[in-house]
Amino acid sequence: MSLATRSPLASFFLRLGRQVWVRAAIFTLIAIAVALAARFIGPLLPFTFGFDLADDSVGSLLQIIATAMLTASTFSVTAMVTAFSSATTTATPRSTQLLIADPTSQNAVSTFVGAFAYSLVGIVALSTGYYGSQGRTILFVSTLVIIAIVVVTLLRWISHLATFGRMADVIDRVENAATTSLEAYAHSPALGARPAIDVPADATAIHAERVGYVTHVDVAGLQRLAQQHHVDIHVRATPGRIADARVPLAAVVGDADDDVSEAVRRAFRIEHHRTYEQDPRFGVIALTEIGSRALSSATNDPGTAIEVIASLQRVFARALAVDRDDEVRHDRVFFPPVRLSDLVDDAFRPLARDGADSIEVQVRLQKCLASLAASSPSRAEVFQDAARSALERTRRTLPRGDRATLHDAARTAWGQPSRRPLGRRR
Repeated sequence: MSLATRSPLASFFLRLGRQVWVRAAIFTLIAIAVALAARFIGPLLPFTFGFDLADDSVGSLLQIIATAMLTASTFSVTAMVTAFSSATTTATPRSTQLLIADPTSQNAVSTFVGAFAYSLVGIVALSTGYYGSQGRTILFVSTLVIIAIVVVTLLRWISHLATFGRMADVIDRVENAATTSLEAYAHSPALGARPAIDVPADATAIHAERVGYVTHVDVAGLQRLAQQHHVDIHVRATPGRIADARVPLAAVVGDADDDVSEAVRRAFRIEHHRTYEQDPRFGVIALTEIGSRALSSATNDPGTAIEVIASLQRVFARALAVDRDDEVRHDRVFFPPVRLSDLVDDAFRPLARDGADSIEVQVRLQKCLASLAASSPSRAEVFQDAARSALERTRRTLPRGDRATLHDAARTAWGQPSRRPLGRRR
């Protein structure tokens, strides 16, 4: 099941699992259970340990772990917040949700918090005489295991911090998220519904009860509702659009009573911020924002913009190679697919605008668009239009010599032997 078509319940648990506190809470509960279970595991063993522990040896180890893990937890949280802040100021604020969901950092913080809780519970239990002789030995062995897990986690965390939140790391994360959502869109642009048609004049518009971004549409739920009430549903607010008084969520053809209207609203998840899950445009927009910020006069980093263009090329190349599934599984729902021209404009227009005075960026942009056009000849016109628009933007910003160099590079990229600039049509 793709991210775009998973059920609302599965999507809810997936999003819940990406929260830092959820994983930390699970690790903490497991650690507490392990510390308390040592008392009951000891008597169940068919043998007794043949060594004696020194007085308060387990308690000393737990004291050391408690102190060290409190420090490690504080350090890890500080490092994560620093990475989030760095990504926000140097790349784009839209990347922070990807950094927050990073499993390595979440595992590190959760392990340290869990080890801290384990040591505290163990210390309290030892001070109350909770364990017998076998239980103390089991607690000692489990403590050694906890120490080994903490050491391995700490080494992985230190290695991860070398790249976590850096520019290349942020670009890679946004690229992966954009690729996932764009491939899902390319596979099923209408999410298994019918492509959108003109909405009949007698359709009833269903508006959201609050203003916000649509982040998920339960197309399967809309199909069940349409079959149950014998209506047709035209989706108007696709993921990434703002639902407000101007843009309704959907239009219902048929008897749309209050129950139907409320059920339609429940099929749309509305939030304050856009997400990558079902929104193919958001990923490319976030990537482009990184490149645009790098091209600002305050940053002046065309190298990062060139890296973003290469990243966008990989994203579109993979999406264009996806086999399209036009099977209609939800025949009573009409869904407007995102147009390729809109995606290309979102991705390359800001870079062409902000990099109009950079010949290096413009040359790389022409090569990227020419490559994408060659990889999908049936849709080459979309990329050719974007290339012409990018060249037109350089007419007043580049010196004459750089313009000649750019046009030569563009002709080479597009395989045009003519000296006529690509940006001019006869």
